[in-house]
Amino acid sequence: MAIRRLEDLDVAGKRVLCRVDFNVSTDKKTGEIKDDTRVVAAIPTIKHLTGKGARVVLCSHFGRPEGRDPKLSLKPVAERLAKHLGTAVAFAEDCVGPVAEKAVAALKNGDVLLLENLRYHAGEEEDAPEFVAQLARLGDVYVDDAFGCVHRAHASVHGVAARFKDRAPGFLLRKEIDYLGKALSNPDHPYIVVLGGAKVSDKIKVISRMMEVADTMLIGGAMAYTFLLAQGKPAGTSLVEPDHVKTAKDILAKAAQLKKQFLLPLDHVVAEKMEANAPHQVVAWDQIPATMKGLDIGPKTVEAYSKEIAKAKMVVWNGPLGVFEMEPFNAGTFAIAKAIAANPSATSIVGGGESVSAVKKAKVADKITHVSTGGGASLEFLEGKVLPGIKALE
Repeated sequence: MAIRRLEDLDVAGKRVLCRVDFNVSTDKKTGEIKDDTRVVAAIPTIKHLTGKGARVVLCSHFGRPEGRDPKLSLKPVAERLAKHLGTAVAFAEDCVGPVAEKAVAALKNGDVLLLENLRYHAGEEEDAPEFVAQLARLGDVYVDDAFGCVHRAHASVHGVAARFKDRAPGFLLRKEIDYLGKALSNPDHPYIVVLGGAKVSDKIKVISRMMEVADTMLIGGAMAYTFLLAQGKPAGTSLVEPDHVKTAKDILAKAAQLKKQFLLPLDHVVAEKMEANAPHQVVAWDQIPATMKGLDIGPKTVEAYSKEIAKAKMVVWNGPLGVFEMEPFNAGTFAIAKAIAANPSATSIVGGGESVSAVKKAKVADKITHVSTGGGASLEFLEGKVLPGIKALE
């Protein structure tokens, strides 16, 4: 893709409208910010812009407000950002119109301003021309650093970008494009793709696309049980998609046709109830009792998958391999996270909110080459879809 680099933009003395993803996790009762990872992730781009003498105008959505919801104001985020930057961050009580324009006009070179929640206006999600025009008036240069939003054709990532001759991704978005682009079209081999999650239907396109470029697919999570049905084996009371059994059969046939390794669990951790510390047992892949459900991959599967991962030069992982939120059904997911981290010669890419959470809980996130910041966006990228927010930067 012909996309300019941030370093190539002349931003000195200019207003840079920068789309960030400050959709932070908060405590539902107190509204206090629980996880500011997304704020921290944007800092390298912000510091680069201020260091070059830009007047930085940040915009983001936050939650799904219906109109102006005070609980979903970005003002607390501006205060948190100021602490991380070690400098003042101005805040505008609106993201477009006279209030926003006045706040932008007051900026000096090197200043930072955060606009109020974009989704206070319906025009954001509608990519409405009038809203696009109002937002575009606030900048001379456009930078997008919100990978988690580029799969949506919303005003701030799509319509607005087209209004600027000078536009580029921030460092965070550029890193995502570079790593995921390599995983999709120029991977190192042996190339292992680990896919988990609940439903085959959610991953059909990414399984099909990745199978074309990977050498080996390692499957886990609840979707493994639909593949069990496709092989005529019992899945007990496991979460399955009976209407996607044919899809699973087609995927297995395609893997055979392409002569790719498509590995399914050799054993499962099963229980009658999905409850923390529920009585459980390990059973062979084709021996799930009628009254039990599969909730994790078993030790033989962990061993087999870990051996494959150890041989890899590139590993992409999306989706947990069991109910990793609770013991004793988290062991498989954590073991695979550690196996990926233990291969220093492999480029490792982890995407999807639950997988990212798993590598953090397993305390190996710092040993992963690239932890993707966008769940839906990374999945759609790996499906080979053209993402509107990235297309708009070309």
